[in-house]
Amino acid sequence: MAEKPTAAFVLSLIGGIFVLLVGIAFAVLGSILGSMVGGIGGPAGATDIIVWYGVIGFVNGLLMIVFGVLLYIRPTQHVVWGALVLILSIASFFTTLGGFFIGLILGLIGGILGIVWKPPAPMAGMAPPMMPPSMPPP
Repeated sequence: MAEKPTAAFVLSLIGGIFVLLVGIAFAVLGSILGSMVGGIGGPAGATDIIVWYGVIGFVNGLLMIVFGVLLYIRPTQHVVWGALVLILSIASFFTTLGGFFIGLILGLIGGILGIVWKPPAPMAGMAPPMMPPSMPPP
């Protein structure tokens, strides 16, 4: 059994990167469309919404990455970090379409693996390692 939830960490990290990149793409696309439509005097409000969805998706992906890293750094709190990754993955569906569904699926799997991960049990009845007879005592 692994000492740290490595699979949950990797999947959460990759899922967060997808959500982050799609959030950046939405923000840039909305900004470009806003500059094109805004000069004509059209409905620039709709492009502002796209920019805000992109910014929220960027922050969402960034938080998924942070919580995935915390899942690896502090595995004793794996349930909290896994649940937060899971919640943010679901929330990413409404802002960036879950990083075009790839980030959503990877984040869901990573969050679930983070929640159900079990730390290794200490070996009961094992004596501490003995020093070879050729080594002097410390």
